[in-house]
Amino acid sequence: MSKSANVKQLFKTAEEEGVLSKAAVQALAIPDIGAEIEAALGVNVDDVAASEVTLVTMLIDDSGSIRFVAGNSEAVRDGHNMVLDALLESKQENGILIHTRYLNGHILYPYSLLKDAKRMTANNYNPNGGTPLYDQSVVVLGTVIAGYQRFVDNGVVARSVTLIVTDGNDEHSVNATAKTIRAIVKDLLGEKHIVAAMGIEDGHTDFRKVFREMGISDEWILTPGNTKSEIRKAFGAFSKSAVRASQSAKNFSQTAGGGFTQP
Repeated sequence: MSKSANVKQLFKTAEEEGVLSKAAVQALAIPDIGAEIEAALGVNVDDVAASEVTLVTMLIDDSGSIRFVAGNSEAVRDGHNMVLDALLESKQENGILIHTRYLNGHILYPYSLLKDAKRMTANNYNPNGGTPLYDQSVVVLGTVIAGYQRFVDNGVVARSVTLIVTDGNDEHSVNATAKTIRAIVKDLLGEKHIVAAMGIEDGHTDFRKVFREMGISDEWILTPGNTKSEIRKAFGAFSKSAVRASQSAKNFSQTAGGGFTQP
């Protein structure tokens, strides 16, 4: 079975089990997406010594504006690494798998045990690309679904927490639209998945409108100002939510319902 076919099988199972609607399956029917997702699935299920797992996934903007316009490369790196540190200190460290992908398609690391996740540095994060927000959101959400289904199919209880980060509206997508993303996010909302987003102020984009059109709930939208302290604070809010959600099914449900506003 080819890599792409393997992912197609996971999507087919997800549809049969009611995880994915026909609209979401159609949204995920993008050429070559299977290979992109397969490359991000990472660690084997058998190598995870936990009966329950939380998949923490981050899609991080690496467009040129992060570096050349806003000068926020360091703040974004720090924010990502704060998330790693918070999760490493949690009691559920062995049951958390983490994956980070950049907005222009580079995989910093596929789903990995926390101890194996790469920290973002000036050497591996060099923002200079475009903003294919919708296209890459489809890829990352498809990866979440495939990763989730892979564990469920092997009898492991799975949940997911996903963060999409951008400092601008979509400009370079060719396969997907906000409507495409909304069809997928709609299926993910509930007891097993959290989809959050962060829009770093660029002076003109209404990020709440952008993310709402993508189907993301208002309580899971962060809109930090264009300062290092606000960006780090926003990543801190996400890390707290991810840690809380990973602790138990009850905590996950409470966190999913409360959003970033939960104390």
